[in-house]
Amino acid sequence: MQIGIIFRVIVLGIETSCDETSVAVVKDGRKILANAVTSSIEDHAKYGGIFPEIAARRQVEYMIPVIDKALSDSGISIDQIDLIAVTDQPGLQTSLLVGIMTAETLSSVWKKKLMKVHHTMGHLSSPWLTTSEDEVKFPVLSLSVSGGHSELWLRQSHKDGEIISRTLDDAAGEAFDKGAVLLGLPYPGGPEISKLALGGNPYYADFCSKGSNFAVHSTDFSFSGMKTSLKYYLRDKGGLDELSSEEKKDIAASYQHAICSQLVSRVKKALENHSDISEVHIVGGVACNSYLRDMMKKACGDKTLRIPEPKYCTDNGAMIASAAYFLESCKHRQ
Repeated sequence: MQIGIIFRVIVLGIETSCDETSVAVVKDGRKILANAVTSSIEDHAKYGGIFPEIAARRQVEYMIPVIDKALSDSGISIDQIDLIAVTDQPGLQTSLLVGIMTAETLSSVWKKKLMKVHHTMGHLSSPWLTTSEDEVKFPVLSLSVSGGHSELWLRQSHKDGEIISRTLDDAAGEAFDKGAVLLGLPYPGGPEISKLALGGNPYYADFCSKGSNFAVHSTDFSFSGMKTSLKYYLRDKGGLDELSSEEKKDIAASYQHAICSQLVSRVKKALENHSDISEVHIVGGVACNSYLRDMMKKACGDKTLRIPEPKYCTDNGAMIASAAYFLESCKHRQ
């Protein structure tokens, strides 16, 4: 089955589920006219994670300027906007509230239809933002991985799909963040571990991955054991101060390899079990990881692999606008 552009819609998308404040203007689910993003990540770095109250306060401060920038960059007037979309779940409750109240106010004042969008649906729609093709073939296998979720979806259309694998404990991005803390690296942890791993070799991948071998044939994810293995390995080595710079690189490379290997192995199993899959999509913040991208390219073989540009892997308003367009298009097809 193929889904093409069946009607013309310009969507204003708002995303405030975590630390980003993002507003985008997207035409027909694919053409990004503007995508303004402001993050408060620097405010949270000293805490080693997101501080919800700070995130929400910054979003209140940033929201109007980000809306103004998105409209200015897009060259679109308010009259040309057909639909307002906003993330309504999951996420930090106070942050979500900022976005939802803003969207509801704009909808009322501008007399525009409002659609509330699940955050994961936004990520699942992000590959459409960076493809120049008019159509993407379903069924699609979508790996959605970030600091808050690790799920493998089998999607038959933009509105029909099921989760066939999910994490039993930590999300992959959370495992990166917690591993970074153990390695004395700043937040956010994923990019820092990837940076440290450059030039390193995954000599210790076995010790990193043993915690995930709870069920070799499982299709679900489990990352908490990796963090625990890293913690005790560093303890037995006498702590970070006893390690050379080369050893730290190798340990970071091993930890990264173990996380990415589990993600890839679940995708490969799904491809074996579902021969009708046309494409594989990798979305979410962890999809920015270049090591994971390279591994996935090899694992997918002749299957079409789509991974958004890094700026569309992290939270952004464009993916929310895209999801809203395709969900609305499904209604018009019925």
